[in-house]
Amino acid sequence: MERTVSQKLTALLKMQSIDSKMDELKKMRGDLPEEVQDLEDEIAGYETRIDKFNREIKGWEDEISAKKQRKKDADKLILKYKDQQMNVRNNREYDALSKEVESEELEIQLADKKIKEAKTKIESKKGEVDKTKQILDERQKDLAGKKEELDSLLNESQDEETKLLKDREKQSKNIEDRLMRSYNKIRKNAINGLAVVSVKRDACGGCFNVVPPQRQAEIRERKKIIVCEHCGRILADVEEVIVEEKPKKTTRRKKAAK
Repeated sequence: MERTVSQKLTALLKMQSIDSKMDELKKMRGDLPEEVQDLEDEIAGYETRIDKFNREIKGWEDEISAKKQRKKDADKLILKYKDQQMNVRNNREYDALSKEVESEELEIQLADKKIKEAKTKIESKKGEVDKTKQILDERQKDLAGKKEELDSLLNESQDEETKLLKDREKQSKNIEDRLMRSYNKIRKNAINGLAVVSVKRDACGGCFNVVPPQRQAEIRERKKIIVCEHCGRILADVEEVIVEEKPKKTTRRKKAAK
């Protein structure tokens, strides 16, 4: 069944009322949801950093193990070459073995240097890990406090929010998809979340720019959907200003002088 423009505008006003109430609930929570999210992101960053540091430390520890094994192999080779020197047949063979011994001794020196460098790096990186863990612990405590505060606020408003979500889902069925998309788009771009407003005191209820009398007459007729030419919000109604009549002053006639 095709709804009239008036019915569509009424449905949009009801939807705006529901969304505005939900906005109020979210406003009560303040910046807490964003603060919790920021802390969670920050904590994840520190955890990633610690994991990276630990991988680097593991890499240097593996390097130290490999260099120590290389030293052991070099010691064995040096003993082997020296034993072979005892059975050489000429100076050329002796000199060749001597060069092999020198080469392995250099390998041992190089391994010692690399081991020392790796140990220095490990010590420095472990210091960074400890500092990062300290910051992480502080942030986790902050997060626990913020979450507790947010959970308390959520529990207080959970029933009301659940009801509003159900009302919103029910109300959305009364609005055609195209119009609902337009409503959501306008609402998303509006600072105060207002997509559907009324004209109040001759001005748009969203941006407060003046709405001409002829335009107001068209809005009252509700024969077509009209948007504010300044902010693009849907103008669904015109609120009539009730002017209270001031009581008339009674004047007493002065008695004529005798």
